[in-house]
Amino acid sequence: MMVVVGKDDVNAEYDKILTNYSKNLQIPGFRKGKAPKEVIVRKTGEALKEEVVGHIIEHSMSEIFEDENFPKENLPLAYSQPSLEGKPPRLDLDKDLSYVVVYDVFPRFAIGQWKGLEVDIPDVSIAEEDVNRELEAVRERNAFVLDKAEDAQAVLGDVATTNYSELTESGAVVSGTEREDFVFTIGDGRNVFKFDDDIVGMKKGETRDIVKTYPEDFADKELAGKTKKIRVKVVNLKEKKIPVADDDFAQDVDEKFKTLEDLKNDIKDKLTKRLDERLKEIKINGIIGKILEGAPIDVPESMIRVQLDAQWRNFARQINTPVDKLKEGIEKSPGGLASFEDLWRPEALRTIMAQLVVQTIIKDLKLEIADNEFNDFVEKRAKEYGMSVEEFTDYYKKQDMEDYLKDEIREGKLFDILIAENTVKTGPKEEYLSFISKKKEGVADV
Repeated sequence: MMVVVGKDDVNAEYDKILTNYSKNLQIPGFRKGKAPKEVIVRKTGEALKEEVVGHIIEHSMSEIFEDENFPKENLPLAYSQPSLEGKPPRLDLDKDLSYVVVYDVFPRFAIGQWKGLEVDIPDVSIAEEDVNRELEAVRERNAFVLDKAEDAQAVLGDVATTNYSELTESGAVVSGTEREDFVFTIGDGRNVFKFDDDIVGMKKGETRDIVKTYPEDFADKELAGKTKKIRVKVVNLKEKKIPVADDDFAQDVDEKFKTLEDLKNDIKDKLTKRLDERLKEIKINGIIGKILEGAPIDVPESMIRVQLDAQWRNFARQINTPVDKLKEGIEKSPGGLASFEDLWRPEALRTIMAQLVVQTIIKDLKLEIADNEFNDFVEKRAKEYGMSVEEFTDYYKKQDMEDYLKDEIREGKLFDILIAENTVKTGPKEEYLSFISKKKEGVADV
């Protein structure tokens, strides 16, 4: 944007700053505030001119952007700091002062076709084996352990407490590799050297030296293609007791279940809800992806930067590390921060574009929320969180989340409209576990 400040305004600002200099600047040979202006101009030189130009640019930009008549679509994004294009202009009191300021504005785009589109989703249903697999997981979570007899041998499934260390070829302990009281379930492979099968048959108090050769394609690159000698001592053995799946077990899981069949029905309901939610996500992402094909959006870099910063914070939360510490560590790795952001950038861009499409259609449709809709949503969310309506209401008001919740309701209403106005075709069959385990692909969730 080109900005032109008239020479009269330029001179007024110049005189204002020069007067301030005259009052406050101490010039050798003159009392404070008594030095002639021409002496001050000669002494301050370019510093005075640069300060005048800086003040003019700052004041003129503030006046422009704060003017209520300035087009809102041309205002800078909140997180886009306007900057000068090129070097600051030189001060010439006989001429207007002009400069070019650059900044990011909200993307301008037109929504194309958003009705009558067609998307495919896989044909997925809950099978008996899916329910039984989840039932086994429930049994596993409710298992308890008992100490095994002193002379009992270790078997797959036992919980073992071990001490281990790496050995040199001569049998000496490699310093720094010692690990004491390491607890794991034999057979789950959750130990560095993967010595599960090698300790089967050992008894409490027994020590065994194990030699293992790891394949070239071993997951742990530090061990791949190498042969290691490991000394393992079994300190303790516990036997995992998994409860029998019967009516008594169902009642132990939750008193609301009277029979095993009640528990299995509850498991199926939860699996079905999870499946329905995931299928809806795929429908919505597919439809928005189709809309974006007909509505290209030039996303400003500052918007992408904000989204990338959000992804850094999410990543830091996932690994429970401060963002600064996380970035500091990654910066030292090959590729540094840029390698991570290059991987995240496509997803960040898709997320922004999807959000822009959703916000625009909601605005175009003028979707509003009735009081009963909001109250029903609050009641539903309170139930999901295991809170009373009063508790949840108090929580979201303290957190200043009311607008956030209303935006969520509007999005939900739009998603229902999008599904109703477009065709969803069922594709090839797919097993539930395979489907639900897939990484989400396509347009990022909005």
